[in-house]
Amino acid sequence: MDLLHAILKKAADGQRLTEEEARILFSAKGREIWDVSAAADRIREQKTGDTVTFVRNQNINVTNLCVNACGFCGYSKKPGDEGIYHLTKEQVQEKVKLAKERDVTEICSVSGLYPDFNAQSYADVYRWIREAFPGVHIHAGNPMEVAYAAKKSGMTTKEVLTLMKSAGLGSLCGTAAEILVDEIRNVICPQKIPTAEWMRIIRQAHILGIPSTATIMYGHCESDADRARHLAILRTIQDETHGFTEFVPLSFIHMNTPIYRKGLARAGATGREDLLMVAVARLFLDNFRNIQASWVKEGVKMAQISLLAGANDLGGTMFEESISKGAGAVNTDYLDPSEMQRMAEDLGRTLRQRTTLYRLV
Repeated sequence: MDLLHAILKKAADGQRLTEEEARILFSAKGREIWDVSAAADRIREQKTGDTVTFVRNQNINVTNLCVNACGFCGYSKKPGDEGIYHLTKEQVQEKVKLAKERDVTEICSVSGLYPDFNAQSYADVYRWIREAFPGVHIHAGNPMEVAYAAKKSGMTTKEVLTLMKSAGLGSLCGTAAEILVDEIRNVICPQKIPTAEWMRIIRQAHILGIPSTATIMYGHCESDADRARHLAILRTIQDETHGFTEFVPLSFIHMNTPIYRKGLARAGATGREDLLMVAVARLFLDNFRNIQASWVKEGVKMAQISLLAGANDLGGTMFEESISKGAGAVNTDYLDPSEMQRMAEDLGRTLRQRTTLYRLV
């Protein structure tokens, strides 16, 4: 038995894989890709059965003006740019009322780091949402926004998280993770918080009773070893806190991004890499129940195939999406649950609506 298939047998036997073994699986080529995917799909079946889940959600991006200049972002604007917006309370609540009419259960809000924002600014947005739609789950913020709010307000990150929770925050977005390897972060997002700070704030949120997603952005200038290191960090945090609700792989959208235009990044992940990211995550992240296939990043056909490689969730309906679109992605705004049902049933699976925290509706 060769090394790759020995690793797959180890996972099938319920043994925890090492970081180096994850790296080896990421390097699979040819028919080995199907072997890794099939092994991951069997573990998915054991953990979550044949149910494919989704959440009815809507994005609200409050502003696209941002003090940071991340190399992978084609969405944010700088002072003087055309197309800058900053939603007022009335505009936010108008979007929330529309979300209510659409029967969403989750509103997701992540925005640019607005120059005048502080901790109270974020809390105010969550309160505006709560006023207009008392029962909705607010999935918002991320460790970068928490660190920014703390700095602007002279508060600790714990104090900011506590304020956000009291204002209605239900769960934290696990974004701003990108790749949790500082050598790569220094290339793609040098102004963002370092790995250790991201980890500290995520742990802090979990301890305060604020669950979060876990993400990775891959397909730019990271290596297989960097991907494996990222997954190892997530698995360690989950061992400690059990606060991650799901793992969401985010394939790099390259077209309109500075790092691609400067020749510092590849033209995104290949289909092989997209499939293996889901499959290796399922095999390695043995303490995660839910793994999402991102139709926004990969398209619906690749998302469907990912359901055969370890994924059990299709994410959200979205209704409004700006960040991937700004980077050059197309067809990102809305995926009708009837299309999700077609995708699931075509594979012999059953679609079920869920809440943000994975309770079936």
